[in-house]
Amino acid sequence: MQNFIMLTCHKNACCQLFKTIQLHLTVAFTFFCIAEHSLESSKNKVLRNAVHVEEAEVEKCVRDVMKEKKIEQKDTGFKTNLHISLLQISGYKKLYLNVENLRKVPYDSDNEEHEEQLIELWNLLMPHENLKARITKQWCDIGFQGDDPKTDFRGMGLLGYFSKHYTDEARQILSHSNHPKLGYSYAIVGINLTEMAYSLLKNGALKPHLYNTVSGLPQMEHFHQFYCYLVYEFDRFWFEEEPESIMHFNQYREKFHEKIKGLLLDCDVVLTLQNTRKP
Repeated sequence: MQNFIMLTCHKNACCQLFKTIQLHLTVAFTFFCIAEHSLESSKNKVLRNAVHVEEAEVEKCVRDVMKEKKIEQKDTGFKTNLHISLLQISGYKKLYLNVENLRKVPYDSDNEEHEEQLIELWNLLMPHENLKARITKQWCDIGFQGDDPKTDFRGMGLLGYFSKHYTDEARQILSHSNHPKLGYSYAIVGINLTEMAYSLLKNGALKPHLYNTVSGLPQMEHFHQFYCYLVYEFDRFWFEEEPESIMHFNQYREKFHEKIKGLLLDCDVVLTLQNTRKP
C-alpha cells in the first residue's frame, strides 16, 4: 500500500513552509504514527486540533487541513489517507477514555446487570454444575479467592467476553488452571491480565496492533479481543515455563509482560487469538 503524508518544515516564527514528502509505506502503523507526530508537533492550531477531532467531524477536519495546507481537494489519495489516520488517532484516544471510565466502575451487587454477568460467567465456564447459592465456596472452582467474587471481581466485562466468545478456549484454560503441579487461579490471573491490557493501552504500546488490525475507529470490542489473546497466550507461556510454584507468579507475569511489549515493537504486529490458537 502506498501512503502519502504532509510533513512540516518550520523556517521561522512567523510563517511555515511546507513540503510534500512522498513516502512509500507498507505498514499502516508507520504511516499513522508519522501522521500523529506531524500533527501534534505542528505550530498550526488547525493541525494540532485534528488529532482530537470527533468521528462526525473528521470529514470537515480533513477539508480544513487540506485548505490550511493549500492541498487541492481533488487529491483523493491524500484525503483518504488523512481521513483514515484521523479516525485511527482520535479513535485510540477515545477508546482509552472509554476503558478508563469502565475501569472506574466498581462491582455493585445491587446492580442487576452486574449480577447477571457474574452468573453468566459461571454458567459459561461450568455448564454441568449448578451454582448452589450466590455466595458459595464454588466460586473458588473458577479461580476466585473467596465465596463472594465481588470482593475481587474487576474487569468482569473482559472475563465475560472471553468466556462468551471463546467458550471452548476458556473452558480449556480453566481446565489447565486446575493442573496439580502447574495450576493457577483462573479468575484472579484473568483479572490481573486486564490490568496488563489496560497499561499497554494507556502508554500507547497497543497502537501498532490496533492500527494494523482496525481500518477505522478502534472499538471496545477490539480491546476485548486483545485481552482474549493475552489470556490464551499467558496460559501457553505458563506451561512452557513450568514455574516451580504459583508463588513465583509475579516474576513470570513480568516476564510475559516484557514478551508482549517486545512483540508490540514490531510495526507489522497483529496480536489476535484467531492468528495464534491451534486448530
